[in-house]
Amino acid sequence: MAETKPAKKDKGFSAAERAAMRERAKELKAAKNKEEAERDVLAKIAEMPKADRVLAERIHEIVKAAAPNLSSRTWYGMPAYTNDDGKVVVFFKSADKFKSRYATLGFEEAANIDKGVMWPTSFALTELTDAEETKIRALVKKAAT
Repeated sequence: MAETKPAKKDKGFSAAERAAMRERAKELKAAKNKEEAERDVLAKIAEMPKADRVLAERIHEIVKAAAPNLSSRTWYGMPAYTNDDGKVVVFFKSADKFKSRYATLGFEEAANIDKGVMWPTSFALTELTDAEETKIRALVKKAAT
């Protein structure tokens, strides 16, 4: 009879996974209160390294102006903007969050940006010029309608 090896003990969730779960629980609680959610978004932006913070602050201003019907909240620790159903329409992911060379402006499924059978859902950002701001403003406005 073959000897059976003891099963490996499951070490459970990593520290990063536990932190992400705590963050998500906090986000769900904050989503119930719009003012608290707005403060959380601004706090997350303030924590970012300068290059990401400058982009995130400007994206926040653009979204709030172009789509005042969207609500701010954090989403997996990122600034995000939701529709009346609470679904994320647009989000900002800092380059630092995933050690990437660029920040990302992304659109989720609730965004009304469909065009044909294929369309972009995220954009790499390294800086914002007037031209990019104009494009983002138009995309956000369309996405939020």
